[in-house]
Amino acid sequence: MASRLITPTLEERLKSYPLYSQDGKGKDAVCVAIFFIGHVRWFVLEGQQEGNDTTLFTIVCGLHETEYGYTSVKEMESVKVDGSKYGVDEIFQVEQLDGFKPVKLKSIPDEDLQTFLNRMEKK
Repeated sequence: MASRLITPTLEERLKSYPLYSQDGKGKDAVCVAIFFIGHVRWFVLEGQQEGNDTTLFTIVCGLHETEYGYTSVKEMESVKVDGSKYGVDEIFQVEQLDGFKPVKLKSIPDEDLQTFLNRMEKK
């Protein structure tokens, strides 16, 4: 399946982390990729192809609330923000963070992510 966001490297990584493979791991779950647009970040924990799309299980930060959720890659690829509305002559799209290497969530220095994980751990 041709996808702008699912690179061959990420496709290979996801084979080791299909949906539900990291249930219950909390901060010890491995983040396999990070997607972003503006200040919104998706920390990808799991994923697998489903039909002609890929479903990812992520933690999304930068919206009203940080939360776990399932994300459609096709939907992510369809997001476009017209920068001209903000004085920038560019169309922004969701991108994958280049050069990211899989690490445990607890090792990622993102304040919103760590606050969320600490809150989840206390429940």
